[in-house]
Amino acid sequence: MPLIRIGELSLQLNRKAIKNLHISVLPPDGRVRVSAPEHMTDTAIRMAVVSRIPWIKKQQREFASQPRQSERALVSGECHYFRGKRYRLNVMERAGRHEVKVAGGRIHLFVNPGTSVENRALVLTEFYRTQLKAHIEKLVTDWQCRIGVEAADWNIKKMKTKWGSCNTRAKRIWLNLELAKKPPECVEYILVHELVHLLERNHNERFRAHMDKLMPNWRERRDLLNKLPLAFENWLY
Repeated sequence: MPLIRIGELSLQLNRKAIKNLHISVLPPDGRVRVSAPEHMTDTAIRMAVVSRIPWIKKQQREFASQPRQSERALVSGECHYFRGKRYRLNVMERAGRHEVKVAGGRIHLFVNPGTSVENRALVLTEFYRTQLKAHIEKLVTDWQCRIGVEAADWNIKKMKTKWGSCNTRAKRIWLNLELAKKPPECVEYILVHELVHLLERNHNERFRAHMDKLMPNWRERRDLLNKLPLAFENWLY
């Protein structure tokens, strides 16, 4: 992806078969990515970016001030998050089935003796996936009825730069696995956000009007989500 510079800003430019220019400020360090229509001139792109510089810098400041977790080693005593709360990890080695239990202010990770860090991480990840999927299943039918839409499919995966995404043509929704660590109200906000894209593809006034009607406090939920600690990741994109 080519890089361009506008003043102090370095931007990744991606020309795509789209109608409108879109600017993204990406975690964890506020890198800027511009997706532009194939026919748009360099001058027009630069003018559009210049007009959004105050917004871009605001997003970068927020990323810079956002707390970060250090790299996880999956050992007892570490802090891990689940449903918006912080827990101490308690690793217990035993023969038998790997499992995770949350009790007494701790996340108890039961693994076989000698289980590697990578496999401990897989056990915890599968726990997060199962819990998040169960949570979404309790919400999605009700919200589809309230919004008047129906997704053809929804699923969960690790995502580097988004909390969720919606393919409006295929009516397919993806939700970020990291949401398992966030408060339930934030998870619900992201689900509603993506479902509303089945009514309106763009983040325009019509989209915001739908959100205001369906979830009047969606901005507070969004702001809470954006203030929470980011997981440690080797961010590559």
